[in-house]
Amino acid sequence: MPSFECRIGMADGSVAQRTVEAPNEDAVRRDVARQGGHIFAIKPVGAGGARAIPGLAKKRSRGARVSIDEFLVFNQELVALLKAGLPVVAGFEILIERQENAGFKAILQDVKEQITSGTALSDAFASHGDVFPRLYSSSLKAGERSGEVEQVLRRYLSYQKVLGAVRRKVTGALVYPAVLIGLSIGLVVILMTYVIPKFTEFYGTFGGELPILTRIVVGIANFMKAHIVELAIGFVILWVSFSQWKATEGGARAWDGFILRIPLVGKILHMFALSQFSRSLATLVGAGTPLVPALDIAGGSIANRSMSAAVASVVPKVREGAELWRTLEGTGQFTSLAVEMVKVGEATGALEDMLENVSEFYDDAIESALQKLINLIEPIILIVMGAVIATILLSVYLPMFSILSNIKT
Repeated sequence: MPSFECRIGMADGSVAQRTVEAPNEDAVRRDVARQGGHIFAIKPVGAGGARAIPGLAKKRSRGARVSIDEFLVFNQELVALLKAGLPVVAGFEILIERQENAGFKAILQDVKEQITSGTALSDAFASHGDVFPRLYSSSLKAGERSGEVEQVLRRYLSYQKVLGAVRRKVTGALVYPAVLIGLSIGLVVILMTYVIPKFTEFYGTFGGELPILTRIVVGIANFMKAHIVELAIGFVILWVSFSQWKATEGGARAWDGFILRIPLVGKILHMFALSQFSRSLATLVGAGTPLVPALDIAGGSIANRSMSAAVASVVPKVREGAELWRTLEGTGQFTSLAVEMVKVGEATGALEDMLENVSEFYDDAIESALQKLINLIEPIILIVMGAVIATILLSVYLPMFSILSNIKT
């Protein structure tokens, strides 16, 4: 059904910017008139979802950086002000005065000016492009339609807190193995570029042939010392090339698909993507967003591009009337548990609750899998790096044993 962007004068004298789905403009006007409103301007939503209303073009907001913590604090304060019965514009004036981030403050000032001129709050935030999550503005729009902006904001805050907690668990669990690997690599580099060459000079004064293990290690060490600059430059070039390739849509999708196939780690990342999708979709559906746009937005909120592309392929099929659970199953990216829960949710009209259950299940599964991974990876790292360092040290001491045996004889 076509959508129309309307600037509406409400019965209480306020002006609002809303998106209305209707067969044609006359139907929109009749519907608004029945509610006691008056349409000042109406235009169809542009192709691909681009709005044709003046003043709603996306702003670039160059240099603006808003951390997730700053954004969550802002929304918590906004919810408190709305609950106290303060008008949105008055609430923004208070929050703008308290804002210390100059970039965020300028954006909030622009949002306030747009609201004052009659633009909807959701559209004002959406006009700043990628500075704010698309999920946020879409949730706000659903709240504006239902008149429950405060409840929608509370739901969004809950979503972000849970998602942030899961991310912190994943990051915290991987910190120790990463530090251990980094220190071990640093120790190996020091041994190979500084310690081994010194011992080589020392053994050279005694003459004789060095053991084969020592010759191999010394050869690698001499190569690293002689070409350390070239190796560093080569590493930087490879890293930059990889980063540029990964920044492309095809590269990101291929890389994300690859990491999903990594044993143990891939399983955890796959569960995190499923949890992220389920919780995003539950948040949007619970806020009153229609299923098709909710699917599109929830798919875009998934960090893994391979999973995001799988959800994107589902959207047109659901738009044509296909069942959600069947299309998700067809992607091959969703587990039987997730598919079954969605199937039950669709059949019983409790899709939001089922999606929440899916996300909660995978949150618990992620924590358990992370603990198992850490318990497994720590001894593996210690064994591998211990073997490497032991080999290097053995290559140092073998010639010493040969020298001592020659002295005794």
